[in-house]
Amino acid sequence: MNDLHIERALSGARLADWRAVHNTIVPTAVLSPDEVRERAGRNRLDVACLGDAAVGCSTVRPPDGETAATVIARTLPGFRGRGFGTALYERGLAHARTLGGEGVETVVLASDEEGLRFALARGFVEVERYVLPGDTVPFVTLRLA
Repeated sequence: MNDLHIERALSGARLADWRAVHNTIVPTAVLSPDEVRERAGRNRLDVACLGDAAVGCSTVRPPDGETAATVIARTLPGFRGRGFGTALYERGLAHARTLGGEGVETVVLASDEEGLRFALARGFVEVERYVLPGDTVPFVTLRLA
């Protein structure tokens, strides 16, 4: 993990890395470059790189009024179990706690069993499942207990 570095996705190249990881892990909600740029304007997007290769990404959504902040950490399947997701999650959680709101939530695609186990192992509990229009695989919203 010594070569792992996490940086904010602000530039075209890092936004492209963030998008590539997101679209690999969430194939039911593929984002365009324009959608990623729009998200970067309202959320904190980070990319985890091992050397020059992106291995994970995270999103921190600020709370909307009285809602919870949302922290989502994603690690490419070939790089899971090595602490990269934990590093992304802990960085995102630290940032989310500076934003206020009523707690912390995360969202995981229901078919991502490893992602669900990751969230549950960190104290999240399921609060809702929903399906986006046109999709068939639900997303699971979990709240940090």
